[in-house]
Amino acid sequence: MSASFEKPRAADGRAPDVFSHDGWLPMRQYREDEAVDFAIVGTGAGGATLAAKLSEAGFSVVAFDAGAFYRPLADFASDETAQNRLYWLGDRISGGEDPVEFGSNNSGRAVGGSTVHFQMVVLRWRPEWFASRSKLGYGRDWPIDWREMWRYYDEAEEALKVSGPVRYPWGPPRGRYPYREHEVNAAGLVLAKGAEELGVPWAATPLATVSAPRGKSPPCVYRGFCKSGCSTNAKQSALNTWVPRAIAAGTEIRDLAMVGQIETGVDGLASGVVYHRDGQWRRQRARNVVVAGYAIETPRLLLHSACAKHPDGLANSSGLVGKYFMVHSNHAVWGVMQDEIRWYKGPPSMAVCEHWNYEDKGKDFHGGYAFMSQGPLPIDHARSLVSDTGMFGMELRQRMALYNHMAGLKIVGETDAREQNRIELADETDEFGIPLAHVTYAYSDNDKRLYKHSLRFMRQMLEAAGASDMTETSSTAHLMGGCRMGTSPSDSVTDADGRAWDIPNLWICDGSLFPTAGGVNPSLTIYALACRMGDRIPALASRGEL
Repeated sequence: MSASFEKPRAADGRAPDVFSHDGWLPMRQYREDEAVDFAIVGTGAGGATLAAKLSEAGFSVVAFDAGAFYRPLADFASDETAQNRLYWLGDRISGGEDPVEFGSNNSGRAVGGSTVHFQMVVLRWRPEWFASRSKLGYGRDWPIDWREMWRYYDEAEEALKVSGPVRYPWGPPRGRYPYREHEVNAAGLVLAKGAEELGVPWAATPLATVSAPRGKSPPCVYRGFCKSGCSTNAKQSALNTWVPRAIAAGTEIRDLAMVGQIETGVDGLASGVVYHRDGQWRRQRARNVVVAGYAIETPRLLLHSACAKHPDGLANSSGLVGKYFMVHSNHAVWGVMQDEIRWYKGPPSMAVCEHWNYEDKGKDFHGGYAFMSQGPLPIDHARSLVSDTGMFGMELRQRMALYNHMAGLKIVGETDAREQNRIELADETDEFGIPLAHVTYAYSDNDKRLYKHSLRFMRQMLEAAGASDMTETSSTAHLMGGCRMGTSPSDSVTDADGRAWDIPNLWICDGSLFPTAGGVNPSLTIYALACRMGDRIPALASRGEL
């Protein structure tokens, strides 16, 4: 990490102005011995959104993040290697039949969390997925009705000023997206041509990057480095939407603050957090603690916070903390087109097909998948070819020489929630002395049938669009589960509000709450859950139920 990012920036009553090169914003500060209403661990899609809404409701909030507080205009470069600092690259132990890779595909480490490097795809869930056991015969029902989630999708899309099509061909009727869709690039038009040849719908992908000016955010200039951090602020991440909102409403952000433990009192309730910042361990007292560290760090923190009252870890009387961990399968097919595509121009996924999320006939698997056009940057694509196909040396050089003529399709594939897929604490520790996360993962037989189906279908679509000389790669994306919500303390970690059954002043607000994975990117659903929690907590407080 550069020396300029080794010291906290949010300090001394000010925080970085993310819309300037070197400016500052006034920021409220709280004493560590002053019990704030909420200490929030993590400032991504869940934590930053909830911090803003709680502060706007009048609560005192301190939000912690292990990552740095960046100013995109000054700190983000059009350089794949330099931007590796945005990813959570700390040690994790990954095992099982299908070990999960961690880093740029699923883990962020910055104020704004993974939304700083996410590829901006914001899709709503198919309504039946919220009751997949009742409606579709697999998985587990969520404790929230889809109609309620639909209202919070509206709020999240408005906050992000999502750019999307006038008519989205899947799901129930919905209102207009806040901003018009982006013009689809050549890579997206390959998907469009293939879809039309096969007779299935396609659409311009709803994206959290503005297609017209929004305040200090200019419209997207299609530079293609979205996964490496948007240096223009066109991307609408938590860093430049919810975080400034939270600070303006009175939230204090503490960057480069690694929370190592949630403390509890003699009554077993959460009393604050212990965190490492600026070279020393510190404590912040709090009346409520919210964990929003995503699906690896949230279970890890809860398990490491075990105490006499909670010997198996916090919120873990069910024994389910860390279990039912999920990813999305992220298999892809790549082909060579006769015409120049220059797929790096524009956001990476500008066209989408959700046919197999909504079509239940003609499948040998349950669940679904979306797939999107692709625009990987050169190092990222070369790395995937090496790891998945074994290409190297002259063969790899010759393949990469075709880069400007390539097109690809990649899935976001639903996977089964299974108890054996889990996060545990390892014997090894990190630089803070905290046990590493030990992640065990394996695809189910149904997961394998799903991604094999997707590879066949995407190959057919690329062939229909005129592609040749195809290759396939496999990966995973996104992290979900590990602290699932539910209706009973015997088989879930929290209730529908993200409130821990065992500790009523401990909350969870991130993708670890997901009981099932769905077949689309999880970010919009995390935002929507956080918006809902931001309404539910004040409502509970007004009735004296906090």
